[in-house]
Amino acid sequence: MNLIRLVLAAAVLVSHAFPLAGQGEGPRLAGETLGGWAVIGFFAISGYLITGSRLRTAFGEYLTHRIARIFPAFLVCLIVTALAFAPVSYFRANGSLSGFFSTPNTPINYVFANSLLRMNDYSIAGTPTGIPYPGAWNGSLWTLYYEFLCYLIVGVLACLVVVRRSPWGIGVAFLVSVLVQANLGTVLEYTGHNQDVIFLAKLLPYFLGGALVFMLKKWIPLTWPIAVSSFVVAGTTVMVWNDWGGQAAAPLFAVTLLWLGSVIPAPVWTQRNDISYGLYVYAFPVQQLLATFGVHEHGMWIYILAAFPPTIALALLSWFGVERPVMRRVRRKPRPAQAADPATGAPGGAAA
Repeated sequence: MNLIRLVLAAAVLVSHAFPLAGQGEGPRLAGETLGGWAVIGFFAISGYLITGSRLRTAFGEYLTHRIARIFPAFLVCLIVTALAFAPVSYFRANGSLSGFFSTPNTPINYVFANSLLRMNDYSIAGTPTGIPYPGAWNGSLWTLYYEFLCYLIVGVLACLVVVRRSPWGIGVAFLVSVLVQANLGTVLEYTGHNQDVIFLAKLLPYFLGGALVFMLKKWIPLTWPIAVSSFVVAGTTVMVWNDWGGQAAAPLFAVTLLWLGSVIPAPVWTQRNDISYGLYVYAFPVQQLLATFGVHEHGMWIYILAAFPPTIALALLSWFGVERPVMRRVRRKPRPAQAADPATGAPGGAAA
């Protein structure tokens, strides 16, 4: 699935290029941008993989692995943006770096205020400025907060015996999440129109849809008739019920992506290395910096293609310098061979 996630991350880069170049929202399908559909794909795949990880590990170990996977590279990205990207934009706008570290939103506060995944401020010292999409260095990072909330929800649900032993628990949770999205207007009346509720209601069903497919994997053959049928039914559902059809069809999207991952030949290198996270978190600031130098004025294809080499370079540095070393260190920690899972009393398995 590393190759599929890499393609999804690349799709986000392409999708963001249009608003960042001042060319509108870019390609849309069924009310969603290309990048929006890519994020949906990420959540569906994550739901499948993360559920497997949770069912193989005790809650504490699971949570440690999730934190290690998402936080270190995220924090490094914040620091790199604050100390490498933003100073360039500030210098071009002001002719010097005087006042850079004291101008709101200060670089230190950018890192501190956003360090718990919830993005509270996207600007740094008044930058980026003088570009089509000013005031935001990384519009991709907002999804990570909701992804981590999904990690916590599945982690807690799997503490219940019924969830671990049968698909019914996750199935009920998935159904409830779809009903929330389908009746979001009513739900918001009781939640004060909270933005977190809006975004979580949109994304959680996709995550739980992937989780449900994992629980049903023994009964779902990954064959092309099943995959094509799933895609057709999912597409029809989205077209008919635009507000919540995608959420209702989330398991079908997951099946389609899993089948693609099983039949598309993937290079050995991508099977062993996953730079999709780094590509996802660094694409936006790279594109903003390129816009600062006017690259977007030379045409969309040049702007898009110019963003890939530096973004891939940063993604490689993130994978080899941060993500993989941290995960290897966490997984090497000694633990009892038959550590009991507090949820079931059963021995915990290997980490995902």
